[in-house]
Amino acid sequence: MANQEDVNNSNQLGSTTNWSTRLIHPSGETPKGFRSLVTPVFRGSTTVFQHAADTKDTWNHDEAPYTYGSYGTPTTLELAMRIAELEDAHRTFITPGGQSALTLVYFAFLSAGDHVLIPESVYGPSRAFANDILRKLNIDVEYYEPLAGDRIVSRMKTNTRLVWCESPGSITMEVQDVAAIAEAAHTHGAIVALDNTWAAGVFFKPFAHGVDVSVQALTKYVGGHSDLLLGSVSVRDESLYRRLGETHQHLGMVVSPDDCSLALRGLQTLHVRLRTIEQSALRVAGWLAQQPEIERVLHPALASCPGHATWQRDFTGSTGLFSVVFRPPFNKAQLQSFIDRLSLFRIGYSWGGVASLVVTPDLTVAPNAKVYGDRLVRFYVGLEDPADLINDLEKALRSTD
Repeated sequence: MANQEDVNNSNQLGSTTNWSTRLIHPSGETPKGFRSLVTPVFRGSTTVFQHAADTKDTWNHDEAPYTYGSYGTPTTLELAMRIAELEDAHRTFITPGGQSALTLVYFAFLSAGDHVLIPESVYGPSRAFANDILRKLNIDVEYYEPLAGDRIVSRMKTNTRLVWCESPGSITMEVQDVAAIAEAAHTHGAIVALDNTWAAGVFFKPFAHGVDVSVQALTKYVGGHSDLLLGSVSVRDESLYRRLGETHQHLGMVVSPDDCSLALRGLQTLHVRLRTIEQSALRVAGWLAQQPEIERVLHPALASCPGHATWQRDFTGSTGLFSVVFRPPFNKAQLQSFIDRLSLFRIGYSWGGVASLVVTPDLTVAPNAKVYGDRLVRFYVGLEDPADLINDLEKALRSTD
């Protein structure tokens, strides 16, 4: 029962409801017609329906635009639409990170007894998931040489359901003949998925080269500032969209609209950032290639990178991630000392942000990397002045502990 103060306040506001109720159910409305250059951040779990008959629980926004927050808000769907446009896809799903995007594809298209082909150059966490989880689920996991091209047909089995590509490869940077692999896989009825993160969805168009599903870690170039974790899965057609949608719902891959808002902001500057990063990385990689301590630079835009001719044919540009192989007798301990002497290259995983990074990756689980021993270092070039980065590298190379 309301006390006298509640009644008085209610009368003053011209309403018969209690003030505590009006905090949740206000009668006023803001003016309509506000327009902004910025996509609003829509947060919400519960979605309100107009009528009881409208109540429906579905992930498919064609059946009902909004049913529950975990299936996306307008902010989430705006980002999905933008990524689909970027990659010329039919539709896109947003996931909580790049790794979750990869696992979504694995779960959507593989079942017990199926066979999956994965390049030896694959991203480490993807390899770990295949080895530690898929094999426990009785899925036949097999790795293939990343430059196999149409020779991959010899690895196809009657139960091959999924063929992964990652071009360029993680760490060792092999550029794959994706079109040839896709043609061979489709002949055997397999789906082809590509990790397209290195190209940022910009410099390689997966669906024009026969890919069915394209994955990106939006954490990298789309986010662009090392402050969010998101992934995307884009598909060629409606049937793939439906298969992924059901799995996406069951796995509960909920993303933050705030992170999506940051990614939308990152998209607006993606062009200028990539242009600068490309030019700076080529300058730094070219300088490193001329140093006596360096045996080989694994940058797809340089002739020294495996698959360079394919990069020239299929890509429209390059980005900031590449690897460098030092000459013997450099070993891992010496490389780590070299890295510790750097001041502008920060030590850390991931890439795609404004800051340049360096790391000595673990190559023990990657068969294709054994040829380089412990002499490989991965660099990411950000938005610093390339002359300053080169000066930093030169000082570290010429100094001794």
